[in-house]
Amino acid sequence: MEVCDLHTHSVYSDGTCTPAELLDQAEALGLSAIALTDHNTVAGLPEFLAAAEGRPVEAVAGIEFSTDYRGTELHMLGLFLKPSYFPQITALLAQYIREKEQSNRDLADALNRAGYHFDYDALRDSTPNGQINRAHIAAELTRRGYTGSVKEAFDRLLAVGQGFYTPPRRMSPFAAIEFIRSMGAAAVLAHPFLNLSEPALREFLTQAVPLGLDGMEALYATYTPETTRAALAVAGDFGLKISGGSDFHGENKPDIRLGVGRGNLAVPMDVCRALRP
Repeated sequence: MEVCDLHTHSVYSDGTCTPAELLDQAEALGLSAIALTDHNTVAGLPEFLAAAEGRPVEAVAGIEFSTDYRGTELHMLGLFLKPSYFPQITALLAQYIREKEQSNRDLADALNRAGYHFDYDALRDSTPNGQINRAHIAAELTRRGYTGSVKEAFDRLLAVGQGFYTPPRRMSPFAAIEFIRSMGAAAVLAHPFLNLSEPALREFLTQAVPLGLDGMEALYATYTPETTRAALAVAGDFGLKISGGSDFHGENKPDIRLGVGRGNLAVPMDVCRALRP
């Protein structure tokens, strides 16, 4: 069976692989297609598309928008982006990125005052485009021995309500859907059951589907078989296309492998074909 992975991250957001390294791994694994969906940036996509030339792996240009829905963070994937729209995406995100940077600095200052010492500027400068998020900070806290894992860092220090992190302003998921569709790309709700209960998801979809939401990530690395069945049922009820991916971050999520997640993921290539605008 031909398989694909429509949700991955590179060093241009919070992954540890370059775009070219992602393609190397995808080719070695025999994937037919891979989407690069870095958080709130298209900075890695030119390198990704260039590195894909002449390879047997289809490179799907994507992005993962962080949005706010009634105080809950939802992630919206835009898939099959056209390079001609990259400047427009960057311009839209500029203000959100500035506010995210201030949120990061406030978080770093609060942690340092509490005795969790690290150099925020050095961490920021270690990334290709100078953009970081809480995953980078979690990895740095773990590297320095303050926490035993990235998950522990999030649970104990970086989650909302722990006293250190104040979320930045985020766009509405409905605005993200309309923006993605305006570019002729596919709008996909990422890992819905990580953020919403089934009743809340159904309520969200009653608003999102009429605005043009194309699909929902029903095949996902950390879903149990029961969660997958529930996601497939909800997608079917709303007439949504299926998407799927590992949410691969390299060493920042060492238990998640490209293409297969925790070993139980296989996204048929037909899923990619069906989503293609």
